[in-house]
Amino acid sequence: MKLIQKIFQIVYCIYALLLFVFFLLLIFPFALIASIFGRINGGNFIYRICVICVDLMFLLTFIRHKNSYEQPLVKGRQYIFVGNHISYLDAILFIKTIRNPIRVLGRIELSNLPVFGFIYRTVVVVVDRSDAEHRAKSVRNLVSIISKGVSILVMPEGTFNMSNKPLKDFYDGAFRVAIETQTPIKPFLLLDAFDRMHYRNLFTLNPGKSRSIFLEEISVEGYGLEDIATLKQKVYSIMGKKLIEYKASWIKN
Repeated sequence: MKLIQKIFQIVYCIYALLLFVFFLLLIFPFALIASIFGRINGGNFIYRICVICVDLMFLLTFIRHKNSYEQPLVKGRQYIFVGNHISYLDAILFIKTIRNPIRVLGRIELSNLPVFGFIYRTVVVVVDRSDAEHRAKSVRNLVSIISKGVSILVMPEGTFNMSNKPLKDFYDGAFRVAIETQTPIKPFLLLDAFDRMHYRNLFTLNPGKSRSIFLEEISVEGYGLEDIATLKQKVYSIMGKKLIEYKASWIKN
């Protein structure tokens, strides 16, 4: 029985990978055309194409996603979205979670991949977290994007949380941008990404439920740059408590 399950798992993962490649190739010519219209308009267009493709991919891979809201999003308001990072699937899940065009702070290494890297650069602000100067430049880019009316998304843990704790320590970037631009923070939780695909192996992908929970908006009114650590700790505490409350499966006592 275990052998049959293993074979099914491998076949399913290969099928999902082929679908992913198919949609990448489908998006690529649109990305080439969109690049003519600049990083804002072109990037917004590609994000909408990505939303359609990810919807189809989830349908065809039998992953059932649902967004829930402790507090609804305010239509037309810009946010600094911050979420937890626990799986390779997160990169696709954020498109299912946030339906309107945003820009994401993402790892620079992925921008060098063929085809995917080109599309990635149209919707992502890349960052080399090992380079302080590059991190500072990325923050400036995010501030510029906010000034053009586009929300941003940051996974403040920076990389996968490989512990049994709710979250890894946060970087400062998202909170610095929020304070500098006076843009509210909207935390969200990816509750099932760990169960759908473990961070140790791409071939652990499996069908099933997927949930994103939007938490209450956090205002940054009255915060100055000297309060980055305070704001960061506040968001960290709220997200950590909620992950425990919603019984995220990777958390062990």
